Amino acid sequence: MALDPAKPESCVRLVFFGAAGVGKTALIQRFLADTFEAQHKRTVEELYCLEYELDAQRVRLEIMDTSGSYSFPAMRKLGIRRGDAFALVYSLQEPESFQEVQRLRAEILETKGEAPSPPPIVVVGNKSDLAPSGSFPNAVIAAVELEWGGIYLEASAKRGENVLSLFQELLQLVHLPSRLSPALRRRRQTFPGGPPDGAVGTVSTPRAGMRKRHSCAVS
Repeated sequence: MALDPAKPESCVRLVFFGAAGVGKTALIQRFLADTFEAQHKRTVEELYCLEYELDAQRVRLEIMDTSGSYSFPAMRKLGIRRGDAFALVYSLQEPESFQEVQRLRAEILETKGEAPSPPPIVVVGNKSDLAPSGSFPNAVIAAVELEWGGIYLEASAKRGENVLSLFQELLQLVHLPSRLSPALRRRRQTFPGGPPDGAVGTVSTPRAGMRKRHSCAVS
């Protein structure tokens, strides 16, 4: 797929959307740092940046965590335009949160268009460790995979289940080599004490107001 012309050709941005409290931040933190924070904290917008030397080319991977609590239509539209792949997260514990996934998907399709191909989207049912038994996930799977032609998976940020698979799916959708994932696993094992062998990196604190966080490493 063609990358956003507003960003360098080597830059790929993954955008996480979903209602408040469904676990978008928890999934990202579990992936990057292998940590889990049980207490929910509202997010306005946070951007995580990682850089890699891959086949003599520098690849910049950006992961954007968006707000589910605040209504900023212009910010959301900009996030959609600049996104290369999208994770639409809902809570298996709160089936009604899937309605926001449906709305967000419609907005992504309206903004990005479906030609020559639909925007890369993975629908994530988070909190599988808390999910009640029932047939609701089967209905969601049918909608996502059969009606939308998309990818669906269930995950638990708390237990770390399927979190790596989620990011592998997103990376494959934007045609990044899967071997980026082992590099991230090595980075998780050393976070926050330091980057992996042969890498350099910094971690900065969120900016005031926008609460963006930039975490960059080269491996």
